[in-house]
Amino acid sequence: MDARTSVSLEYGAAFMQLHMRMFSAQFTIPYSLLPTPYKILSMETTTIAGVKVSRIGLGTWAIGGLDWGAIPDDVAVATCLSAIERGINLIDTAPIYGHGRAEEIVGKAIRAHGRREDFYIATKFGLDWSERGVFANSTAPRLQAELEASLRRLGTDYIDLYQIHWPDTRTPIAETAALLAGFQRQGKVRALGVSNFNVAQMEEFRAVAPLASNQPPYNLFERQIDEDILLWCATNHIAILTWSTLCRSLLGGRVTRGMNFDKDDIRRVDPKFREPRFSQYITAVEGLAEFAHQHYDKSVLELAVRWVLDRPGVSVALWGAKRPEQLDAVAGVVGWKLDAAAMAEIDRIVSESVTDPVGPEYLAPKVRED
Repeated sequence: MDARTSVSLEYGAAFMQLHMRMFSAQFTIPYSLLPTPYKILSMETTTIAGVKVSRIGLGTWAIGGLDWGAIPDDVAVATCLSAIERGINLIDTAPIYGHGRAEEIVGKAIRAHGRREDFYIATKFGLDWSERGVFANSTAPRLQAELEASLRRLGTDYIDLYQIHWPDTRTPIAETAALLAGFQRQGKVRALGVSNFNVAQMEEFRAVAPLASNQPPYNLFERQIDEDILLWCATNHIAILTWSTLCRSLLGGRVTRGMNFDKDDIRRVDPKFREPRFSQYITAVEGLAEFAHQHYDKSVLELAVRWVLDRPGVSVALWGAKRPEQLDAVAGVVGWKLDAAAMAEIDRIVSESVTDPVGPEYLAPKVRED
């Protein structure tokens, strides 16, 4: 375990039910009056631009509600607060998640909690959407409008980590970096990051403004950053926050053969969830689940997150959840490690099971038409 640890609190199921009832009542009960939780666990920590953060971060894509099914506000807020109580202080969000709703939920959670400093808020900008689809847009007018809108939805006067969501090939990276550096000087953002950037793009950004982090997709099934990004970021002291740590819940242990998804579930268009690939990935999950149980008495979810955290160069693994109980397995992820032999066996299971792998390229935004 990382030597730098912080003590955090985990609530039991009965307490979480009380917790949610309190916050569904229009947040009228002060956070300071909540009952004292009873279970202690240690959360691994790291630093981003000198600030201490949890090595597990809450991802709020699902909380947005548009791509993963609707979730009531009180449950979504309770999920954010449950993360804080479990020692997860890094919450990653974006305007595209629910078209602003995820940021609003995080803002409600901050107000209910009452202490802004307990949250490390990482949000993003640079995606525009319309009936024609989602487009990368990091132009200056768009960036200026997005920053003010995010601050308003979050109910804060600063953002801890402000990230370009996807590269915009129509806007020079140097121009965007310069504008962000200005926001940083004004105190509106404290650290600057990127997401889905390659090495050349990060080098271009870093030539103009300080770069604190990159957020790429990374999980047992999607390892493209092993080729160069992980090493470059480690060498240049750039934090890596991984999105899709559980590969759109494929590694969560609940997805089964022949499973169907709701019409508003983004996995309906994910090539991993279409045959014949779907069966290959499920075979891999089954093998990984057996390995995790036999060797560690762990679930495949716990194994998958631990695998990401134990990869050299990874700072934070983002954990998507939209209900408090979906964070219960956090306690089973911390406090142990995978050795080289385990890593090799995991590689064997994946390579033998998945003969036609595919990445998350389908999620990339369109190039806008000016």
